[in-house]
Amino acid sequence: MSRDPDPNSNAASSARVSDYVDFGPGRQRAASDDNRTPQPFEHGRLNSARIYDYLLDGKDNREIDRDMGDELLSGAPELKTLAWFTRSFGLKAVQMAADAGIRQFVDLGSGYPNSPNVHEAAQEIEPSARVVYVDYDPVVHAHCDALLAKADGVTALLGDIRHPRNILDLLENHTLIDFNEPVAITLIGVLHYVMDAEDPAGIIAAFRDQMAPGSYLAIAHGSLDSSPEVLQVLTGTNGTSAQVEFRTAAQTEALFSGFELFEPGVVPVQEWLRPDLPETRLVMLGGIGIKGK
Repeated sequence: MSRDPDPNSNAASSARVSDYVDFGPGRQRAASDDNRTPQPFEHGRLNSARIYDYLLDGKDNREIDRDMGDELLSGAPELKTLAWFTRSFGLKAVQMAADAGIRQFVDLGSGYPNSPNVHEAAQEIEPSARVVYVDYDPVVHAHCDALLAKADGVTALLGDIRHPRNILDLLENHTLIDFNEPVAITLIGVLHYVMDAEDPAGIIAAFRDQMAPGSYLAIAHGSLDSSPEVLQVLTGTNGTSAQVEFRTAAQTEALFSGFELFEPGVVPVQEWLRPDLPETRLVMLGGIGIKGK
């Protein structure tokens, strides 16, 4: 069952989303505890955060990542546009949560900083908002810690979402997140890097069970409805931190178990923004839900 955002709230519009069309962090993946986990200074292997950074016209990428990005762009030239759509969707989710009164945010799989970041979107609405960036790539974490964590109310943690209990312990013991109060958790372009055997639904459930009623969950996830040509190119990432496990809309919606979805539900991310945005050959699904009582 879906619900509409409050029509009297700024969250019901995308007005501020247009202020945040800068597509941010290279969203970091979760994989198995093997050679698909990124290591510091591992320049000779594909890295999901660096590929994403390249698609966002960032500077934290290497030739091997640019080559994969170019191969993807050859089959879907609009991919950079989709990256901006996805970033805008994530920022809209943050704005909706902040407009609803949520004052604490956890960005799981934050990726490389790229302004506007989550804390900038949240603190524009509520300057006292607390934000925690979590990533499992030590280089990404170092960037977040150096560039983002200097702001008031902002913390950067090194953590792997495949081990949610570890992250929850860090959030509860070392940051300003109070799970007795509503929290917004964002996973933008993260869960399709978690293989089925690594139990993405169980990961979400671990966080959900600690979240207070009224908490928000936002997910952007690659779709199996993407063009076969794009899906074929993505097989070239197998065995690296950029390996993906795209899922159907129904599988993605199932990740929201225990949350009530806002309208328009789990749909391509651009449908959350404006009705006139084009379709893309790589389909990125987005959904935002609220935890009930």
